[in-house]
Amino acid sequence: MGITTEKDFLRPKGLGVRHAQSALLFFGMLFAFTMRVNMSMAIVDMTDEKKETHFDWPHSVQAVILSSFFWGYVLLQVPAGELACRFGGKVLFTISVVVNSIISLLLPMGAAWGGWKLVCGCRVLQGLTQAFIYPSTHHLVSQWMPQQEKGVLSTFVYAGGQLGIALQLLASGFLATSWGWQAIFYTNGTLGLIWSIIYIVFGAASPETSRFISEEEVLYIQTSLGRVGEQKNYPTPWLKIMTSLPFWAVIVAHCGQNWGFFTLMTEMPTYMAKVLNVDLKSNGILSCLPYLAMYLLSFVMGTMTDVITRKKWLSVSGTRKLFNSIGLWGPAIALIGLSYAPEGNMVYAVVMLTLAVGINAGQYTGYMLVHIDLAPNFSACLMGITNFLANIISIIAPLVCGFIVHDETQPSEWRKVFFVASGVYFFTNLFFILFGTSVRQPWNEPKEDDVEMKAPEKSSTTSEAR
Repeated sequence: MGITTEKDFLRPKGLGVRHAQSALLFFGMLFAFTMRVNMSMAIVDMTDEKKETHFDWPHSVQAVILSSFFWGYVLLQVPAGELACRFGGKVLFTISVVVNSIISLLLPMGAAWGGWKLVCGCRVLQGLTQAFIYPSTHHLVSQWMPQQEKGVLSTFVYAGGQLGIALQLLASGFLATSWGWQAIFYTNGTLGLIWSIIYIVFGAASPETSRFISEEEVLYIQTSLGRVGEQKNYPTPWLKIMTSLPFWAVIVAHCGQNWGFFTLMTEMPTYMAKVLNVDLKSNGILSCLPYLAMYLLSFVMGTMTDVITRKKWLSVSGTRKLFNSIGLWGPAIALIGLSYAPEGNMVYAVVMLTLAVGINAGQYTGYMLVHIDLAPNFSACLMGITNFLANIISIIAPLVCGFIVHDETQPSEWRKVFFVASGVYFFTNLFFILFGTSVRQPWNEPKEDDVEMKAPEKSSTTSEAR
């Protein structure tokens, strides 16, 4: 109780620079994700045979285009984690959004000149630079967000990605209908560059490097995170990380999450257009509903997590497993329900899709926080590793869908896709339940670490996690 009272006393009143940084990261995630998913909607209009000028790309080629982003995305995940630890998250995050914005502005011209191959090349480059997004964000979260506010602020930041998906799907139909599919990319690129300028001026890699923060707020953040005094950088214990069973539970959960999530994210617009016969504008509106639901539910899940852990209704490990189960087993059940949607019943199908994606918000307070639970000193590196392996799955999932679905208008073929995703969700979360934990790992704190800084953090965190 004494420690808590001291920290509460140090907390500055009102909003601070840490909240401004959270808002900047929220919008950064939002714009990054709009550029990540814009092709899912644009390709529907680009290949519309009813249009006088369209690209005659079969579904197999479309699947390659949709997966090409992840070819580049997986390559730099592990290096991105290391670079974020060494150089801070601001520089890498900014580079990612700037490069993605420029490519978005150039992509329509590239499609006209080089066809689907050049489009794939553009998407690979976007994926390469977006590899920095999650490791950089994880590092920035570990630097800026006090322990008492981490649940709410981190949920706020990461939920920006889901709102970005929802807004992109919502706006794309209107943009394409009014000004053509090219307007989707031009809008994304312009907004991304505007955000980058603002973040370069007002963003900071840590409280200690901010030009606008007060000494009182810096001390509050440092004290809350237990890093008052000189900070040390430790070499990454690669062998111990890769032989840690709890960490492999996180990897498996992340892989299962990505299979289901990216199957739906990349294929939902096509499913709605071909099976439910929804026009492009309505497609965007209906496609955004699941991600809007996920955005809203993420705050509910975050608040519930803080309440459960604060009142000690469950251990930290139990809480992570509970919400991860909601986030993965919930969608698995909803996808089975979607598989047997009555023919022509669009309302039922949209409700099932909304449930499948919306309940997935549980993963934000599930395996996503276990990276930091296990080893906060190496959270960016851990995220880089899991994101690398999980996004190999993001490449495979759309390709498997393209292999299964030969007739895009046939519900029985989509049923196979949904059953596969449901099975992956179920078994990967089961592995996480059996072998996952939030107990801080010994390799997070090297032997030579300062005892005065190590003891309080280890005792409070480990005992709570158990």
